[in-house]
Amino acid sequence: MDTLQYFDKDFPWLFPVFSFVFGAIVGSFLNVCIYRIPAGKSIIHPGSTCSCGKPIAWYDNIPIFSWFVLRGKARCCGQPYSVRYPSIEFLTGLLFFAAWTAHPPAKAICLMVFASMLICGSFIDLDHMEIPNRFSIGLAVVGVALSTLVPSLHISTEGPLVAASIQSSFESILGVLVGSGLILWIGLLAEVALKKEAMGFGDVKLLGGVGAFLGWQGAIFSIFGGAVVGCLGVVTWMIFNRKKKGKDSEDLIGRQIPFGPMLSAGALIYALLLESHVDKYFEDVSVIFQQTLR
Repeated sequence: MDTLQYFDKDFPWLFPVFSFVFGAIVGSFLNVCIYRIPAGKSIIHPGSTCSCGKPIAWYDNIPIFSWFVLRGKARCCGQPYSVRYPSIEFLTGLLFFAAWTAHPPAKAICLMVFASMLICGSFIDLDHMEIPNRFSIGLAVVGVALSTLVPSLHISTEGPLVAASIQSSFESILGVLVGSGLILWIGLLAEVALKKEAMGFGDVKLLGGVGAFLGWQGAIFSIFGGAVVGCLGVVTWMIFNRKKKGKDSEDLIGRQIPFGPMLSAGALIYALLLESHVDKYFEDVSVIFQQTLR
């Protein structure tokens, strides 16, 4: 461990750069998962193949880089392939980089797992309007397990390790219950007000998983932060489509919009940018509330 610390001191850029490169490689694998899991296909076999069925050579499968070298077209058949592939690779690399630079190594690695599962669940939700259980219930199970093994995910690790693990796992389970319970009630109330289903049960399970990793504070922020992200996205979409005389805007308002990606965006904003600020806010609110009750 001391050797790694000295190495990091002499080459402070090395680990952050490696985290981005590693994230881009993971992002390439996530592209496979996003496409194959909803189709019921193996994510292991066969290897990466073009839409024409031919295998993709390793030198044409380098994350981000290969798409630009090939100018977005497959070498074997010349068919274009979506810019979403390098975008997901870049996004994953960026999130891994942010996790590494914002948190200690153990917590950063946990958040890399968290971000990877959110990316898969979010893009599958965008494509199919559903979140597979492995990325919602699975997120909660993995979150509780990692919280027990890595107490720093939720609390300071000062003091006995066993006590810290128990407290961290309690915070994780509380996050599951608060996150899933709160969004369930919001969905039920919205359903009564709108007289139609307002939120899928996959979102409820997903927010439970968010709470497992981020605690109840992160789960609450994800709901409202996700709502803000969603509103900004819808408004932006409508502005860019004003030339279509508002027809598409009306269609968008009446259309079901997946909330999973918005929850994921709110969760990642909290985890990588605003955790200390949001937690401080909740602490201040708690103090004011306790003083009011006295």
